Amino acid sequence: MTPAPPGPGPDQGNAPPPRGDAPLDAPRLSAAGADGLAPGRALVVGVGLIGGSIGGALRRCGWEVIGVDLDPARTRRARERGVVDTVVATPADAGSVDLAVVATPVGHLVDTVRAVLDTPAAVVTDAGSVKAPVARAIADPRFVPGHPMAGSEQEGVDGADPDLFDGATWVLTPTETTDDDALARVQSVVSAVGAQAVVTPPERHDALVALVSHVPHLVAATLMQLADRRAAEHRVLLRLAAGGFRDMTRIAAGHPAIWPDICAENRDAIVAVLDELTGELDRVRGLVADSDREALLARLESARRARRNLPTTALRPDALTEVRVPVRDRKGELAAIASLAADLDVNIYDLEIAHSAEGPRGVVIVLVDTALAERLHGGLLALGYRPSLRPLT
Repeated sequence: MTPAPPGPGPDQGNAPPPRGDAPLDAPRLSAAGADGLAPGRALVVGVGLIGGSIGGALRRCGWEVIGVDLDPARTRRARERGVVDTVVATPADAGSVDLAVVATPVGHLVDTVRAVLDTPAAVVTDAGSVKAPVARAIADPRFVPGHPMAGSEQEGVDGADPDLFDGATWVLTPTETTDDDALARVQSVVSAVGAQAVVTPPERHDALVALVSHVPHLVAATLMQLADRRAAEHRVLLRLAAGGFRDMTRIAAGHPAIWPDICAENRDAIVAVLDELTGELDRVRGLVADSDREALLARLESARRARRNLPTTALRPDALTEVRVPVRDRKGELAAIASLAADLDVNIYDLEIAHSAEGPRGVVIVLVDTALAERLHGGLLALGYRPSLRPLT
């Protein structure tokens, strides 16, 4: 099995531009990760924009990072930029690693994840922007499907930025077979590189990203094409493009090669959103054609309110509360609690599961914003859990 097909990383959305051409080396940190486990050896398969950024972020946290990619020029550049410590030809050549991250295009995820799981990797995650196909295909307790919601119009390892995930949302979509300890480890790594982990089922993830990521890219590309065709007749048109047009079409500058695979893997969800969007646009067309000023204004005001209410980057709160939840010591408990927190819009800043040596029970421990602790407490009670709260000073 080939480890990492050439091409850009799995996602290219909103992110800061790279900081020049200097190596991304930074002083190694001696501190342990958020879960108290010291950084170890990590394998990154696919050292493009996302894989290179993950490698750089892990190195900054003190990990030793090994890179794999089919393109020798890319691996050489990854070494030059300091996003990996060493490179090997295949995942098997990396030997035993504590964490493996697969950052290949989504069309190659399943085969590449399987190849990595054939190695002694302790925990494996991926960075693909479509989750249901790989989650259905892989049934291994070490595998935690993931998707960092970050990217850039920059391409390849030259666009890699270890700060790419600061304040970003990183979705984890554990399956029924995912081990809770593996989920906790990946969540800890996500927090260590500056992102906020959100846990949700794979199918739900795909429906949501179709709306907030995949279809917006297609819309931006279509609008840009329309303007480009008109510009052939009216050369001044693109010179008139103001900030609003440029902001709306900026994501169309992302590398196009990843999008056919994304659209194929998430076809049904994308088509459903496109159908809904075309229906809404048809209604807007009717309002404009009928000069229905009042209805059009109401629609625009509703959109304005919704846009202003979009969540901003969540800063780590000043006050944290520890929520301890006694659970049966079985797979899926950690994922269920983390998924509930996501549904309740409660950020989890750390989580772990403490196993009991005296029987099939354990305790899930999560840290949340003190201001939202009661919300999570109520949700857990409604599901039959018996949580306790302890504010941290």
